[in-house]
Amino acid sequence: MLPAARREISYGGNNILLNPYGPKWRMLRKVCVREMLSSSNLDSVYALRRREVRQSINYLYSQKGLPVNVSEQMFLTILNVTTSMLWGGTVKGEERASLGAEFRHVVTEIVELGVIKKMKVVLKRFDKLFESMIDQRQKLDRNGVGRESKDFLQVLLKLKDVADAKMPLTMTEIKALLMDMVVAGTDTTSNAVEFALAEILNKPDVLRKLQQEVDTVVGKDNIVEESHIQQLPYLYAVMKEAMRMHPALPLLAPHSPSETVTVGGYTVPKGSCIFVNVWAIHRDPSIWKNPTEFRPERFLDNKWDYSGNDFNYFPFGSGRRMCAGTAMAERMFMYSLASLIHSFDWKLPEGETLDLKEKFGITLKKKMPLVAIPTPRLCNPTLYE
Repeated sequence: MLPAARREISYGGNNILLNPYGPKWRMLRKVCVREMLSSSNLDSVYALRRREVRQSINYLYSQKGLPVNVSEQMFLTILNVTTSMLWGGTVKGEERASLGAEFRHVVTEIVELGVIKKMKVVLKRFDKLFESMIDQRQKLDRNGVGRESKDFLQVLLKLKDVADAKMPLTMTEIKALLMDMVVAGTDTTSNAVEFALAEILNKPDVLRKLQQEVDTVVGKDNIVEESHIQQLPYLYAVMKEAMRMHPALPLLAPHSPSETVTVGGYTVPKGSCIFVNVWAIHRDPSIWKNPTEFRPERFLDNKWDYSGNDFNYFPFGSGRRMCAGTAMAERMFMYSLASLIHSFDWKLPEGETLDLKEKFGITLKKKMPLVAIPTPRLCNPTLYE
């Protein structure tokens, strides 16, 4: 059985995360991967990601020398990327900004709540936002406006309207998919970047190595582009180590056996809801030397990857329930963190100490949001525009 609060917020388990394995689940996952999260689709919206990251760098430049809530800024950056992919052709301008603020508030409540009564209230707010987006997109389509600006919501609504589809999408399933994308695509990645930057600030030698690597590849008279990230092996090791110590979903997605099985000598009854504590596995001293130490060098040999094939390291899960957005998360993490450490030096406010304590929820968050001071390290001010 699914936890009641999770069933409530997933529109009765109609999303990818909680839908039982079968034809419907395969169709929903295929739609998301093919229409939004494939490599070709991610490539096609790079300009969108670039715009949001550059806006964030510009904002941080305007706050140089002042304490900045890194957690809040990264969330808004990644939320804007995600929602632009979902309904970028539907809303624009001031409305988009106000929607971003509302979504941030609601998403924060979702990942922290577990009480069904409160979750019902949050779902109503989310449902109202989704209804607004769907109504606007349908009006645009009826009027023949926005056809040139395809977004994920437009694709979903067209699939719903295909009369001869073997398995048509329902409006409830569309909302559940949007919920998946907004919640899973924003809070997790922004938390990961925040944890990584906090760990880096705690290890000045790691920051120096990162900046040296990025300076060598990008130069200090240029800005980071996504095309650079494949040439940054130490940054990749930093991401892997951050995901080892602070996996986005500490208990991964729930699994449920379709038949009673025996695993490691334990009988697991059919229909059980199984949670895998990947947080504990990643800190097991029998697997990892000095597991509580942030040491990216342990990943420089390329032994570990995100395939989910090695059950000692699988931050994005494994098997059919493995995260569908791994490629998106990897791109956003690498691009965002590279831009942050290339553009600025970072330090804590005077008299402050770094708190790396975690706050448990559906997703893993820093207990205390990271507040740090950015100091521009590039000579030409135009590189911050």
